[in-house]
Amino acid sequence: MKRSRLNLFKVTSMTISLLGILLIIGTIVLFGYLAVSGVSSKVTSNVDTGSAYDQQAALKSEYSTLSTQFKTVKTQVYKSGNKKVKSDYVSAETQLVSAQQAISDVDSALATNQPQSVINDRLNTATTLLQNAKTGLDKVRGEL
Repeated sequence: MKRSRLNLFKVTSMTISLLGILLIIGTIVLFGYLAVSGVSSKVTSNVDTGSAYDQQAALKSEYSTLSTQFKTVKTQVYKSGNKKVKSDYVSAETQLVSAQQAISDVDSALATNQPQSVINDRLNTATTLLQNAKTGLDKVRGEL
C-alpha cells in the first residue's frame, strides 16, 4: 500500500510539473506572438503613413501651382468686366480655398496619427476639391 501511494505521488507531481512547464512555454509563445504582431502592425502603419505624406506633398505642390495660375488669371477676369466670368472665377476660387482647407485637414490627420481610413478620406476630398478648382479655372480661361 505504501508503495502504491508513493508511485501515485510521483506520477501526480510529474504531471503537475509537466503541466507547469507547458503553461510557461505557452505563455512565452503568446507574449512573443503579441510582440511580433504589434511590431509588424506598427511597421505597416508607418509605411501607409509614408505614402500619405507623399500624396500630401504632391497636393501642396499642385495647390501652389494652381494658386499662382489663379493670381495670373484674376487680373484678366476683372479687366474683362464680364459678370458671368467674374462669377465663375469666384466659384472656382472658392473651390481653391476649400482645397486649401482640405489640405490642412490632411496635415492635421497626419500630425495626430489618425487611422489610415480617415487620412485617405481627407486626401480624396482634397484631391477632388483641387480638381474642381482646376476645372473651374479652365472654364474661366475658356470664357476669356
